[in-house]
Amino acid sequence: RISWRARPTEESSDSLGSRFFKGTPRLANLPSFDVVSEINMAELGNALLMARKELASRFDFKGVEWEIAEEKDKLVLSANDQFKLDALREIVMGKLAKRGVPLKNLEPKESELSSVGRARQEILLKQGLSGENAKTVSQSVRGSGLKLQAAIEGGKVRVSGKSRDDLQAAIAHLRKLDIPAALSFNNFRD
Repeated sequence: RISWRARPTEESSDSLGSRFFKGTPRLANLPSFDVVSEINMAELGNALLMARKELASRFDFKGVEWEIAEEKDKLVLSANDQFKLDALREIVMGKLAKRGVPLKNLEPKESELSSVGRARQEILLKQGLSGENAKTVSQSVRGSGLKLQAAIEGGKVRVSGKSRDDLQAAIAHLRKLDIPAALSFNNFRD
């Protein structure tokens, strides 16, 4: 007679999972969080809407052709001349800062002047940690003296450890770092 019921073996009677995955070690789920550098695109859109409304009602922009164009990973500002472009950029940057968009994640390029005198400028939006910044964050966590592990995963750094207090101390430590990208912490897991 054949029995279809699974019977635990002697060496793995502790759990069902170890019976099926003998070659891989089981890791306990450690508390963790992710260190990322992101721009909230909804807030970016809200800030640009506020800037457009202000520009439409400002006296010094009456009769001036200006444009704020959103593209996938950049903003394109254009105006009649360099002076108006500078004023346009100041208004946009002020509204972005007011809405909480990190200005460290914006990289303004040099403004271009066309042959007819129209000025144009691109502002790159930096999403995710660059390899260099991720390495700096990872080394800082490892060198902090806390019992934590840091792993670079694409554009983010996953920090994990046994103690939630150590994770909170790591967040406080990382907030003090001077990195050319704004750090945010999400995905806190127990």
